[in-house]
Amino acid sequence: MADISVDLGGIKLGNPVIAASGAFGYGAEYQDLLPFDQLGAITVKGVSPFPSDGNRTPRAVEVYGGMLNAIGLQNPGLEKFISDPQYLPFLRTLPCPVIVNIWGKTIAQYAEVAERLEAEKTGIAALEINISCPNIKEGGVAFGTDLQQAAAVVSAVRAVTTLPLITKLSPNVSRIGDFARCVVDHGSDMISLINTITALAIDLETRRPRLANITGGYSGPGIKPIALRMVYEARRAVSVPIIGMGGIRDATDALEFMVAGANAVAVGTAIFSNPLCLLEIPAGISAWLDQHGYSSVSEIVDTLVTG
Repeated sequence: MADISVDLGGIKLGNPVIAASGAFGYGAEYQDLLPFDQLGAITVKGVSPFPSDGNRTPRAVEVYGGMLNAIGLQNPGLEKFISDPQYLPFLRTLPCPVIVNIWGKTIAQYAEVAERLEAEKTGIAALEINISCPNIKEGGVAFGTDLQQAAAVVSAVRAVTTLPLITKLSPNVSRIGDFARCVVDHGSDMISLINTITALAIDLETRRPRLANITGGYSGPGIKPIALRMVYEARRAVSVPIIGMGGIRDATDALEFMVAGANAVAVGTAIFSNPLCLLEIPAGISAWLDQHGYSSVSEIVDTLVTG
């Protein structure tokens, strides 16, 4: 049987499938549905220095090929995340690696969260720096679409923590390779991509946006070809581990991302309709590798034939 374990910069995953931030809550929501010891890793919803109620409703809508969301990074805030039993204390009991997604409205706030979590890092495998959320008015994607701002955020976080850093990149740029190089040059140990694509849905009868925020982040199967292209381009730009995501529903999707250059994958939107996909996808990867005579999942990473 093929070995599907993955080493992400020293973080050991039993399989290459990670629950993406924003789709898996803070873990406790799924404790009665899934065996955590069979998950590759989980990435929790974004944590900021302050509590956030997120955006007004409606803030999620199904569209052709996926969904739009404008949740707005709702979260309990840093102090409650650290102290409340349903957040970090619960996450510390899990048998799989836990990645904490962090964000702020200013560079100083990103550093504040990272520094505080550095002091509480037991049970935290890595931090994912979210510089790519398109659904908040301040910060978010503004940092992920400007090279100088991206560099400044990553540098500030790197200065206050020894935890491995993953920077989540925005697809709303024309040259993803430049951003991949930029964040790695300024201290990111890994990158993850892509986040959602800014999009709009309209109710024709009322001629109003279907989201209160007007625009939202488009995710789901419809963005997969774009995500694959960006993972491929990012792999050409950097040699650090890459977590690929965007429209992954099954093992075939996951394997395509790995062929394009991802070392692991993250699944988001698919969890909403089928949480068991987090178990089915690794099983499918293992079966495919056995059928094709591979001994390890790492053997297929970055093997796209283009000549």
